[in-house]
Parts: sequence; structure tokens; C-alpha cells
Amino acid sequence: MAAHVASKKAEMEVAMLVRDVDVCRDINETHFNSKYFPEHKLPENIIATTNAKDALLGADFCLHAVPVQFSSSFLEGISQHVDRNLPFISLSKGLELNTLRTMSQIIPHALGNSRQPFTVLSGPSFAVELMKKLPTAMVVASKDKKLASAIQQLLASPHLRISSSSDVTGVEISGALKNVLAIAAGIVEGMNLGNNCMAALVAQGCSEIRWLATKMGAKPTTLTGLSGSGDIMLTCFVNLSRNRTVGLRLGSGEKLDDILNSMDQVAEGVSTAGAVIALAQKYHVKMPVLTAVARIIDNELTPKKAVLELMSLPQVEEV
Repeated sequence: MAAHVASKKAEMEVAMLVRDVDVCRDINETHFNSKYFPEHKLPENIIATTNAKDALLGADFCLHAVPVQFSSSFLEGISQHVDRNLPFISLSKGLELNTLRTMSQIIPHALGNSRQPFTVLSGPSFAVELMKKLPTAMVVASKDKKLASAIQQLLASPHLRISSSSDVTGVEISGALKNVLAIAAGIVEGMNLGNNCMAALVAQGCSEIRWLATKMGAKPTTLTGLSGSGDIMLTCFVNLSRNRTVGLRLGSGEKLDDILNSMDQVAEGVSTAGAVIALAQKYHVKMPVLTAVARIIDNELTPKKAVLELMSLPQVEEV
């Protein structure tokens, strides 16, 4: 996203807050991030820093891409440098374990400012394709129409379309739960259960996301849009998906710890799965596919047993 924004306007300074000193030096000296996308040159108006105060000083917008489970502690640590009127654009998809908070709740809580301007950006968007400037469409959601419009202006380009929405709940919940569904899709693939099974599973998962999200106040139309069906298709059916890869390897018989230890990026669906059971209970929604993923991750169920359980559920009317 830093590369995308920076390439739109050469005179715009884009500060990139990174943790790794070597990555920081790399970006500033060579304009390459050798850890991620080493083959893509970054615009020269990106300035990397490991200092939060420097990164945030005089900022007009803040794009937040820290994984959900680490966002609270990270934001609390930098909160003294965040202007109370600085608009946040959240790119992180998931639910905080134990609290069940979404990013729209985590950010103001961690910063100690209930009025921190907030938007969420979501939709089917693999980072590598955005780097290649391939056509992409996303949605920005905010309760503040003016702010959503400002983010549209900031991000829209000839290869990136930005729709706007006021349904923050719908965009956040579908963005979080599609990662859990992608793990299920990967399991089906890893077990070689076929295309019929894949289609049935993803259709059922979409229904479960819709049942829960609408109970939480989401609009049904959001769930068939870019942040719902669009993101689900991308994450469930394409090999670039981290969450699908976790499922694929689980379905092939690998242990979860071995899979996670071998990955250098976060698969948000693993943590979010733990929150699914609590949400299903809280909102009295039956979610057999998504809760099965949580039980597989918690070692309560093997993928094979989960399939047998799901196939032996009562035959019901479609809703």
C-alpha cells in the first residue's frame, strides 16, 4: 500500500514504519524490500524508519497493517505519538482472541481515543498483484462519509478502484471470517475431496458468515460485494492465500505447529477461528463449517472426522 500511494504522487512523502533495522536500511538505500517483493523497486518517495515518532509526525493518514493479534500492544506502545485527529485506514483482517474485538474497536481502545477517525479497507487484493499494478477493486468502509470519500481520493488509481460503504461491521466480519473459511477450503483440497465438495463447503461457509454478520448488524448486500463474496473467492480458490495454504497442509496430514513454524507471514484465520465458536454462541448462530475449523485447529477433531460429522448433519431446508 505504501508503494501504491507513493507511486501516485512523486511529491508525496510516504513514511513506512518497520521493525527490522536491515529492512529499513535496505528500503532507504536501495529502494527494495529484500524480505518481501525483492524483485519490485519501491518509489523513491518512500522513507522507511524504525522510529514511530518520526513516522507519525505531521502525517495526514495512517495505513495500519499490523496483524490483529498484535495490534493492541503495538498501538498502546506508540499512542503518545498519534494525533487525536489522524485518520486510520485499517488493512488488518481478523478478530482479537478473548475480546472478540474487530479493528474498529481495537484502534480507538488501544489509542485511548473513542473518536479516532477510522476506516477499514478490504476486498480481494493479493499484495503482489497490486505491486504489479494489475486491475484490482476494493472497498473502504466508514461511518464518516466525508472520510470514506477522502480515502477514495487518496487510493483510487487507473489500476485500483475503490468503492465506499457505511457498513463497517459487514466489511470487518466478512473480512475476518473468510480467512477461517479459506482454511476449510484448503483442508478440502489437501484431502482431495473434489470440486463438488469444495463448492458445497464454500457455499455453506458463505451462508454461515451471512447468518452471523446480519445478526451483528451487517447489511446482506455487503456480504455479496467485494469484501464478502469477492474476498472469499480469492482466498478460498487461489494458491497465493496464506490461510488456504495452512488448510491444504492440515488436510495433507501436517501438524499445525510445524506449518506455522515454517511460515514467515501471519495466517490470520488461525487465531480468528478461536473467536468463531465464542461468536456463534454469543449470537446463537449455528456455524458447523467454521466451528469445525476451530476444533481442528484446537486438536479436538481430525479433518477426516470433521468431514464425516458435517456429512451426517440432519438434512435441512436451505436458508
